[in-house]
Amino acid sequence: MTDKLPPDWQILDMTESHIARVRSVELASYPFPWSEGIFRDCIASGYLCKVIEDGAGRVCAYAVVTVAVGESHILNICVDASFRERGLARYLLRHMLEEAASWGAEQVFLEVRPSNPAAIRLYETFGFREVGRRKNYYPHTEGREDAIMMALSL
Repeated sequence: MTDKLPPDWQILDMTESHIARVRSVELASYPFPWSEGIFRDCIASGYLCKVIEDGAGRVCAYAVVTVAVGESHILNICVDASFRERGLARYLLRHMLEEAASWGAEQVFLEVRPSNPAAIRLYETFGFREVGRRKNYYPHTEGREDAIMMALSL
């Protein structure tokens, strides 16, 4: 599934009508999830917000990316647990990088938890490299967790 989606699946602009389904995936995926308001604000601000829906209209994955002044920042990318390990994260990341480039991005940044080696490996396969650390960036059940800051030139 890494090269294309099944015929009845689609990648769509995230709209208000997706937020409840996106939030459901978010709640099941993260101990400190984004609120509905954050997703609404991202859509209203004109961020690059996408969802992947299967043939039954289920949100399988989503991403939120900013693009401004030649730079892009991947803010959130998530795949529903029941759809993981099918290449959706790779497909969606590739799509978002292509969209960011078409919007004029020359450099892409992201933060990732050191405790998420699968995501780190995925980003590295696209050419992302660590450029720094953000101390105590993420909330954690036992305090705070650093973030690895990664960058990619498009």
